[in-house]
Amino acid sequence: MALIRHFERKEMERNALHDEIDATYSVFERDGRVLLQIDSYGRADREMPGKKSQTLQLDREGALELFEILKREFHLG
Repeated sequence: MALIRHFERKEMERNALHDEIDATYSVFERDGRVLLQIDSYGRADREMPGKKSQTLQLDREGALELFEILKREFHLG
């Protein structure tokens, strides 16, 4: 599990399209902060289907930074 508060752009030499997976999100408050949690569950054919694979959390600071990245990179509004 990780709380992301800052993103840094990194150019990669080799990129690949990954398999589609399921993900869920939840929103909760802790210590006066609202947090967004995204959980991914891996491929359906894994040894333990439905087991949580990765968890990422964003607070307001991380969410605002990601929002700006998404707007810029996908040319959104």
